[in-house]
Amino acid sequence: MSKPIVAVVGRPNVGKSTLFNALAGEKISIVEDIPGVTRDRIYADVSWLNYRFTLIDTGGIEPESKDVILSQMREQAQAAMDSADVIIFLTDVRQGLVDADHKVADMLRRSHKPVVLVVNKVDSFEKFQNDVYEFYNLGLGDPYPISAASLLGFGDMLDRVTELFPKFDGDEEEDTRPKIAIVGKPNVGKSSIVNRLLGEDRVIVSNIAGTTRDAIDTPVKYNGKEYVLIDTAGLRRKAKVHEDIERYSIVRTVSAVKRADVVVVVIDATEGVTEQDAKIAGIAHNEGKGIIIAVNKWDAIEKDDHTIYKHTEDIRQILSFTPYAEILFISALSGQRLPKLYEAAEKVIENQNKRIGTGVLNEIMMEATALQQPPSDKGRRLKLFYITQVAVKPPTFVIFVNDKELMHYSYVRYLENRIRDAFGFDGTSLKFIIRERDEEKK
Repeated sequence: MSKPIVAVVGRPNVGKSTLFNALAGEKISIVEDIPGVTRDRIYADVSWLNYRFTLIDTGGIEPESKDVILSQMREQAQAAMDSADVIIFLTDVRQGLVDADHKVADMLRRSHKPVVLVVNKVDSFEKFQNDVYEFYNLGLGDPYPISAASLLGFGDMLDRVTELFPKFDGDEEEDTRPKIAIVGKPNVGKSSIVNRLLGEDRVIVSNIAGTTRDAIDTPVKYNGKEYVLIDTAGLRRKAKVHEDIERYSIVRTVSAVKRADVVVVVIDATEGVTEQDAKIAGIAHNEGKGIIIAVNKWDAIEKDDHTIYKHTEDIRQILSFTPYAEILFISALSGQRLPKLYEAAEKVIENQNKRIGTGVLNEIMMEATALQQPPSDKGRRLKLFYITQVAVKPPTFVIFVNDKELMHYSYVRYLENRIRDAFGFDGTSLKFIIRERDEEKK
């Protein structure tokens, strides 16, 4: 079961990013006292009591603004609302109830999503009690007074939010079909790839960036096995404005990636790999998903003996954090090598679920430490006692050591490379957890 998604929406400058940062526990969104600072959605995983959910911060909604940037922010907020299971509608007690709040409330009613009305900047419940009552006029139920800056009132608000999460039927059969998310920038050919794989035009295809409005799940069979393809709306390019506070639009990619087993990151061969491609691949990498890099429009490239080598080298350099990712050169237009996506996905899924015996793992670790001594600092040397695999999807290993501080990132990478040399794990990240154990207990 995927985590519920909660979107924080409201007019500009009511404190959405302050609330987001307080709930996320770190400064992920830039907070400035300038309306419209948060241009694009940012997301974080949040825990409350026994619940875990994904929180999305959005740009402020100006319902009738003709300003280009504000209208883009409104579109992104709408996209967040479309993707959310629960919406927090944040208002400002100090500005009071304004006409734009009523217009946002109308948008929320049309979304038919559960809404929690929250009144921010209530630093004193006694002082602002009557002002909070004014927000009943929005017709969205009880207003929950909070102060995002002072961390007041969060308990009642979050209790209400979690009450509205979709109920999971324990008897409901889990969908075990492999899920493949097709993600990438706008207009790189994601929908064309899906249509080719399906053999019919099931998804609108247009050369207008951003035609695909929502993630679309489509079952498909290949060689007698059923898969689910998740086609997503593309991430929009960075808006051409002078401020350095622009953000990429990522919520649909985030929600699709979270539900997927394998993520196909589509890159436009005619443009080459870009920083935006790296951001998209980074989402899949951070979620521990299997990754395939699909270089589309390969038929449109003039080729010589070095073309594939150069493209591969560029991808490996810019996406250096995913050296394990499978790379395929394809064409949605001609169908070139598209069936190999299924074959690569099967290989990646197998590696995501691979388990290695503890005895064999420890043999590999002992050989590795004999070939390259563990690091030392101020006369104290790192000792590795034991390694065991504790999870799959992604394969996760726990290493017991004498001192976590001595376990340098480069040595973890060295051990990862030795494990990959021995067991493959192509297409999937590996996760390592370092734990201390007293030498006396060795």
